[in-house]
Amino acid sequence: MSLINDLVQGVVDGVLKDILKKPSSTSKRARRRKRTTSTSSATLRQIEKLLRPAKKQTSRKRTVRSRSKARRSS
Repeated sequence: MSLINDLVQGVVDGVLKDILKKPSSTSKRARRRKRTTSTSSATLRQIEKLLRPAKKQTSRKRTVRSRSKARRSS
């Protein structure tokens, strides 16, 4: 019985030492902070949006046809 207890004790000790030895997370990347845009550039972007409205969505059929392999290879 003591042989099994010693074996279990040894395994548990080994595992605990291994866990404590390793860092909790292997890589810590710095969080990137969002840059706040200056008011002038934000205003400029809004003006550009108004001058150049978004394109209308083309049909799925047309998009698929334009991206077909036959079209790309020619």
